[in-house]
Amino acid sequence: MVKDILQKKTDCLKIVLYGPESSGKTTLAKTLAAIYNTSWVSEYARNYLQEKWDKKKEVCNLNDLSLIVRGQIKLENEAIRSANKFVFCDTNILVTKIWAETHYDGYCPPEIEKYSKIFQYDYYFLTAIDIPWQGDDLRDRPNNREEMFESFKKLLEIKGLPYTVLKGTVKERINKAKKVLNELSSNK
Repeated sequence: MVKDILQKKTDCLKIVLYGPESSGKTTLAKTLAAIYNTSWVSEYARNYLQEKWDKKKEVCNLNDLSLIVRGQIKLENEAIRSANKFVFCDTNILVTKIWAETHYDGYCPPEIEKYSKIFQYDYYFLTAIDIPWQGDDLRDRPNNREEMFESFKKLLEIKGLPYTVLKGTVKERINKAKKVLNELSSNK
């Protein structure tokens, strides 16, 4: 049996940049972390899958998903050590859940289902698809952006999670995020 993975507790607010591929999550995570002088959590899947592609020309499969979730939470737990006030997550388990369901006819591995109910985050910024799609070795849904966005939004609504849609230029997105973050921190 595989050992359970744990999400470290923190007094920092965990903020997730959440949305379809090529919607600006990484840019926002890095920028917000710099503004608030805190840490951000990179996307484990990007490095893991890029290495897999570079070495074997293989894409993500179902067996990779649990490894990705475990790698992502490990990065998150490490980032929390140096975070203050906020920690910005450039993805989380719900992104992996959506990816599984949209790529495997609604199927999501039981381990991911389990952890998607356990792991906790304070707020989600849902990134809109109003910026140009940029292809790379890993991105695979340039013609399904609206459908993917709706899948992400629907899961937040089903779970009743707090979120704000960020759209427009990077500056507009940052300004809107800052308003939300300042309100969240004053209510904490």
